[in-house]
Amino acid sequence: MPSTAYPLFRNAILGEQQVVCDYGGRSRELCPHIIGTNKRGEEVVLAWQFAGESSGPLPQWRCLKLANVSNARARSGRWHEGGSHRTTQTCVSDIDLDINVHVRKRR
Repeated sequence: MPSTAYPLFRNAILGEQQVVCDYGGRSRELCPHIIGTNKRGEEVVLAWQFAGESSGPLPQWRCLKLANVSNARARSGRWHEGGSHRTTQTCVSDIDLDINVHVRKRR
């Protein structure tokens, strides 16, 4: 059974909406790009964190375990995405939804 955060993040991808949430004791502002499960079967999302609190510089890619997300809400706003990258993502091993494959290709 999906976590309460899973459908919120999935719908945010479909609608290209930002998500604001708490994760790891910090408030995050994100644009989710890929959702599914990792190799351990945990629900995860690969998101571009463009603002909020961080232990490192922003913006940057984040891999969030959805079981650890709290106070999540979607909102309208400018869509953010990372620049080109040279490595394959390893966050989501079983992809349910990828914005570049499932959403943008339909246009």
